[in-house]
Amino acid sequence: MPKLAASQFKAPWWLKSPHLQTIWPTLVRPGRGFQGEWESVELRDGDFIELVWRRGDGPLVMLIHGLEGSLQSHYAIPMLEALTEAGFTTVFMHLRGCGRKPNRLARSYHSGATEDLVEILEQLELRDEKPSAVIGISLGGNLLLKYLGESGAGSRLSAAVAVSVPFYLDKTAKHLQKGTARIYQRYLLNKLLANYRRKFSNRPAPLDVDLSAIDSIYAFDDRITAPLNGFDDADDYYRRCSSIGFLRDIVTPTLILQAADDPFMPSGSTPNEEQLGPGITLELSRQGGHVGFISGRYPWKQSYWIESRIPAFLKQQLNSTAR
Repeated sequence: MPKLAASQFKAPWWLKSPHLQTIWPTLVRPGRGFQGEWESVELRDGDFIELVWRRGDGPLVMLIHGLEGSLQSHYAIPMLEALTEAGFTTVFMHLRGCGRKPNRLARSYHSGATEDLVEILEQLELRDEKPSAVIGISLGGNLLLKYLGESGAGSRLSAAVAVSVPFYLDKTAKHLQKGTARIYQRYLLNKLLANYRRKFSNRPAPLDVDLSAIDSIYAFDDRITAPLNGFDDADDYYRRCSSIGFLRDIVTPTLILQAADDPFMPSGSTPNEEQLGPGITLELSRQGGHVGFISGRYPWKQSYWIESRIPAFLKQQLNSTAR
């Protein structure tokens, strides 16, 4: 049965603000190296996807990042290390163009590019390296849930986890144009534009667009994401790719971790029980921000709740003998 559950996460007294929950990890978590094996996987359309492996003997878990994310995102390496410590083998999937090199084709990654995830899972299955579970963060969570809904009982996964998901892409894009959310929009938009310029710095750009006139995520999606990826416009892209339309068909055991105060999302954008498929458990916390979920009695004794909650869920679902 579909289920909404109250989360066990409690924000500490010193970090109740949704903005601090969101920004804190980027400020206080030092960058660190990751001893992993990089692999470039060729796709059928002539492009490629970059994976980063940390191999072991436990069940394989894949992690997919969010908008303009990468292995350097504040949550990426700590989550991979938490999974390794729990006894899992891990692989990090960079979406097209988000790894060390720009992708070859004019098309880009986007919130609904499930064909890329399907092809990677197919290739890994042929190599007998199919993930048992996938974790999707933010945009990666939307993509993962869309894949699970499209696949239904044919999903290649035994379990899944999605964190801080923009279930309604249209509502999220419009919300990011208002109030303090504009700070997050500007940060992400600057990265999107910089990567577009970098990608086409040494080859002709396929679109005749004035980048200086793009002042919102919506405008970027309308003038760049949509035409590069076969959508009529931003509204068509959002309608076809928002995960809210795919949740009912999810039967794979799936944990969704969401905070009601996520500053990226408008109020009222969390799915209700009728919208959830039979495989879903949605744990909603009152606080936690966007991919924050930071706890700890004192600032110098902080902990990151998702780094214990997610491995615990996966061990339960995969009947893992991992530590």
